[in-house]
Amino acid sequence: MTADAFRDVSGVSRETLDRLAAYEALLRKWQASINLVGRSTLDDVWRRHILDSAQLVPLLPAGTRTLVDLGSGAGFPGLVLALMGVPDVHLVESDSRKCAFLREAARVTATPVTVHNRRIEAVSPFPADAVTARALAPLGDLLAWAEPFLAAHTVALFLKGQNLEDELTLATKSWKMSAERFPSATDPNGTVLRVSGIARV
Repeated sequence: MTADAFRDVSGVSRETLDRLAAYEALLRKWQASINLVGRSTLDDVWRRHILDSAQLVPLLPAGTRTLVDLGSGAGFPGLVLALMGVPDVHLVESDSRKCAFLREAARVTATPVTVHNRRIEAVSPFPADAVTARALAPLGDLLAWAEPFLAAHTVALFLKGQNLEDELTLATKSWKMSAERFPSATDPNGTVLRVSGIARV
């Protein structure tokens, strides 16, 4: 997928596309020295990473302002969502080298984000409108990590693979929630899980 093909699918403005392109160029530059994404995915960054992240935008609650991205890594999906207009994005990442990349990407693209260079459990709690995570951990762990950021209206969006149903079965032993599944736009075996009404059993 090319940048222009991404724009056709996502409908982003030329200005947003230019900022995403600057992010993609920086990712390729830094990838040479630190492992930000799987090497095999570099040939298809716009689909495998940027579109994969951007597909969450229409699933966010209307008026989403504060978003917490758990285990941000190279910024997927959190930094992409910030680039696409979510105003108050918090990127949580324990790897200091990846945090350096995130801060530089935010600077280069003039995108205001807050980078938390610490383990998820060490971040002070605050309420968020949305919590996101991509390829990070089983659902039960994700819900436990998301718990300090949950308010009554909070929605969690998790990009999950083919083990989702097993993860849901296990998680519902400890958690009650309303779960909606949406087919991934980029992975035939993937699902975007949208979870609300999250509470411990």
